[in-house]
Amino acid sequence: MTTTRKPLSLFHLLDPEVLADPYPLYAQLRAESPVHWDPYLHTWVVTRYADVAEVLTRFRADRTPTPEKLVELGMQQLTPLAQVMVRQMLFLDPPQHSRVRALAAAAFTPRRIERLREHVQDITNTLVDAVAARGQMDVMQELAGPLPAIVTAELLGVPTADHEQLKDWSQDFAEMLGNFQHNPGRVEKVLRSVEGMTSYFRDALTRQSTAPTEGLLNALANAEVDGRPADRGRGDCQRRRDHGGWPGDDDKPDW
Repeated sequence: MTTTRKPLSLFHLLDPEVLADPYPLYAQLRAESPVHWDPYLHTWVVTRYADVAEVLTRFRADRTPTPEKLVELGMQQLTPLAQVMVRQMLFLDPPQHSRVRALAAAAFTPRRIERLREHVQDITNTLVDAVAARGQMDVMQELAGPLPAIVTAELLGVPTADHEQLKDWSQDFAEMLGNFQHNPGRVEKVLRSVEGMTSYFRDALTRQSTAPTEGLLNALANAEVDGRPADRGRGDCQRRRDHGGWPGDDDKPDW
């Protein structure tokens, strides 16, 4: 009896058994096809360290599908998702990447990081104290899961009580990365999450003008970079707040 061998693809990570132990798949990719055209994801997959380093330093970063590319693939319903992705720092090249990175760095001053260190310890203690009386805990469910979500909310400058909602949106969003055409049953939910997430951050940015918080959102709205006038960064954020144009509008930020 002959068996049909499945073609190599990161798409197999959707299989729970493969996801639980993906390292054999990674090893197979490195051994058999280290620079691999993925027939399911319609993208190149590079798995050797030297090749990855070369791609990161020599090639452009804007490799996320654009709205136009999605139309070409017949997946125009995902346009709102692509409009958000093409603005992510991960997919920007210099000088846009350098400017956004510098703006973000304004939220991570040594003084703020040191204060956060103590606060992260306090959050950890609170999570552990909540289950101490039981004498046991599910580390993933009760510590490793909520801790980074709570800390992320702190870094952003949004209410930590929203951390579960933010985590849910993030997981829905990440589910579609590199997997546009192979999870059609989840598209509607992911689009609702993108809409909810962008609306949430529009409102959070609007509140910065009347109730500023200490975090990344406020830093992006107010930071100066390379001597550029304050109203350059602030004004662009203010324009988007005033006109409801935070991510998903038709024009890309020039920062």
